[in-house]
Amino acid sequence: MIFIVDSGSTKCDWIAIDKEGNKLFEKIRTRGLNPEILTSKELLERIEESVELRTYKEKVEYIFFYGAGCGTERPTLALKKVLENFFTNAKVQVEEDTMAAIYSTINNNEPAVVCIMGTGSNCTYYDGEKAIQSVISLGYILMDDASGNYYGKRLIRDYKFRHMPEDLRVSFKEKYDVDSDSIKLNIYNRPNPNAYLAKFAEFMFLHKDSPYIKELIKSGVREFANNMIFQFKEELKTAPVHFAGSIAFLSQEEIREVGQEMGFKVGNFVRRPIDGLVKYHTQHMK
Repeated sequence: MIFIVDSGSTKCDWIAIDKEGNKLFEKIRTRGLNPEILTSKELLERIEESVELRTYKEKVEYIFFYGAGCGTERPTLALKKVLENFFTNAKVQVEEDTMAAIYSTINNNEPAVVCIMGTGSNCTYYDGEKAIQSVISLGYILMDDASGNYYGKRLIRDYKFRHMPEDLRVSFKEKYDVDSDSIKLNIYNRPNPNAYLAKFAEFMFLHKDSPYIKELIKSGVREFANNMIFQFKEELKTAPVHFAGSIAFLSQEEIREVGQEMGFKVGNFVRRPIDGLVKYHTQHMK
């Protein structure tokens, strides 16, 4: 049994296949396994919450794990150790979520700039053989432009500062707990503040007919493009820009408009990279 795993900070999808690529059962979903923001104890607890993972743990031979927070050595090794200790018969490979985005969006191994816009955000150039990052992400406080947590923060600020149109302010207050003490508690005193902020981003896609929302999305994409995509100015002369993640997938119209405005070629969109990963690993096991 082979597990292919795609994890963000919010949720983690597990697909079990055999060596021919046949799915053995329905996808398993756990809470996100981001080793940058969770301790080894917390990572293990989230894995153990799944009855299915506990049931099949002895049968797993290989695990290909792609996740947020796996871009540097320390958290990657910590997560690898947790997985190896739980799945005692498995060989474990851990790579950052950028590689999942690459494998699921590229066409025939062509060079491309590949972006992630989900709970967090990132950008990498793939030259056909290896991934090249110009900027190492520093996470949701300092970076993550155009991500779910970025837009959640923008929406909360616009609500509190009264920059949000009044009709949307009413809808926002009806949908969310906007009490100041509650917001501060979740951001400063509870786990996963990035995932908490990202939940507010759903509001944008419920009100996409609003000019305010459309400009909010585009302003975030412009910021992301200036800070991340245009790190690869030379590569952009020939390479398309692909996108993975729910925020990108639901913002395709705005991303294409910004791409035309700023002069980069928008390529493929994938909401959930894991299906592309199954195809990739099946091909490479043969």
